[in-house]
Formats: sequence, structure tokens, C-alpha cells
Amino acid sequence: QVQLVESGGGLVQAGGSLRLSCAASGSIFSIDAMGWYRQAPGKQRELVARITSGGSTNYADSVKGRFTISRDNAKNTGYLQMNSLKPEDTAVYYCAAVILTMGSGWSNDYWGQGTQVTVSS
Repeated sequence: QVQLVESGGGLVQAGGSLRLSCAASGSIFSIDAMGWYRQAPGKQRELVARITSGGSTNYADSVKGRFTISRDNAKNTGYLQMNSLKPEDTAVYYCAAVILTMGSGWSNDYWGQGTQVTVSS
């Protein structure tokens, strides 16, 4: 089985920073893309940032220049550095990854449980 566990959320003032982590564990053979999504109350879940196994990244327009996604392949861990946070960044942030497990012939999508980020004005 595979688990994704996020950490690093919390309450921060506007202009502040947070760093989210996503640790993958279990019978992992390889991790392809990793991504961060967020869902604010009453809104649909949206992609925030994504990183491939080769390190290519893409970001939502709303976070470009403020957020940075990265990963440590040796630790099976992804990160989201969030700077210059705004109240509109308030949401539950979810980690997702495309993972090939041991003994499997194909990859599957896995999701973490989410971590709350609240930015006060």
C-alpha cells in the first residue's frame, strides 16, 4: 500500500511563508509526477503546481513567482514553498502523486489527506 502524508500547513499572516511537505511511503517502485492541489470552501479543487520526475514544473497563474514546487527523489518527498501568501491562498492543500508500486505493471494516482492553510489579512 502507498500513503501520502502532508505536513506544514497552518495559520499565517498575509505576506508570510509556509513550506508544505508530502512524504510518500509504502511499496513504491517509482514516482512519476507529483502535484499540489487546493480547495477553498465552496470552490472546486484546482491544480497549484506540478513537478515531473525529471524536474519540469508548471504553476497556476495565481501562484507564479510566489510558490515553488520541488522534490527529493531519494526521500520520496515533495515540497511546496509558499511565499508572499495572500488571504485568497486560504484552502485545504492536497498532495497527489503518480506512483508505480512494487510488482505492479502500471501507475496509479494517490492522494494525501490534505492540510489546512489559512492566511489572515
